[in-house]
Amino acid sequence: MTLAEWCVFGALLLYLSTIAAVKWIRFRRFDNSRPRDPAFYEDALSQRALGAHQNGIETFPFFAFAVLLAEYRDSPQRLIDELAALFLIVRIAYVLTYLGNRPTLRSILWTVGFAINLGIFFMPALKLFLPV
Repeated sequence: MTLAEWCVFGALLLYLSTIAAVKWIRFRRFDNSRPRDPAFYEDALSQRALGAHQNGIETFPFFAFAVLLAEYRDSPQRLIDELAALFLIVRIAYVLTYLGNRPTLRSILWTVGFAINLGIFFMPALKLFLPV
């Protein structure tokens, strides 16, 4: 497996662990028979963790598809790996700023992550112009 493919797996684990951590920390208040109970997410930290989790679900398919498309179309693997690792680092920072209630920095990081995804996605179209 390539580094980029491991980063796809890391992005999956990141969005799953974002909400799992809150459920684990507050396990006595979490009712697994009602996992989507809005009452569990009443405090601010739980709401932000849920938001970060949902955003991870939203961004994951595009990231995974972009990586697989770039690899399938024989784009430079080293560049795919570097951008995928950078995306994962940005997503970790995004989750931390979401949990830390830093909305401006969070929006900047989201934009950077989206730009990285676009770069990976369009890499096959631009590979003639890329250093090999």
